[in-house]
Amino acid sequence: MPNEIKKFVNTPFEDHRGLYWTTWEQGKIKNLKFNHDKFSSSKKNVLRGLHSDTKTWKLISCIFGEIFVVVVNNKKNSENYLRWKSWVLSPKNGLQLLIPPNYANGHLCLTNECVLHYKLSYPGVYVDAKDQTTLKWNDPKLRIIWPIENPILSDRDKKAKLTL
Repeated sequence: MPNEIKKFVNTPFEDHRGLYWTTWEQGKIKNLKFNHDKFSSSKKNVLRGLHSDTKTWKLISCIFGEIFVVVVNNKKNSENYLRWKSWVLSPKNGLQLLIPPNYANGHLCLTNECVLHYKLSYPGVYVDAKDQTTLKWNDPKLRIIWPIENPILSDRDKKAKLTL
């Protein structure tokens, strides 16, 4: 996977009370203006995705629990089309990913509960679920190595089609 996925590490401060960390500061990422934030809370073994669109940048961080994130290059004209990479995100490791448009992302909750934070940047109107692309999480063409065989899926993700 090329360096189009940007990684940021926010070092959390930890003491007997818990963790304290910064996820965003103006100027951290130049030329992106964030429109809004979304949160996704999941229970253990819930897999959400793989979803993408053609115009949304996503800065993602895990603010509670631990998640296994997969990002797939969904740009058909790219030499890296359908290549993927994975990471584990948690508040303790402070890892954030900046995912460009045309990259599908999905995440699996590894702990009893987890919360994923999306910071979104896009021109115009938000591309909601009905206009996004959904790749099948276990498409044999992708050969993603997930740490689970039978995840809990939404109807949308269950109905995703295989790639051509």
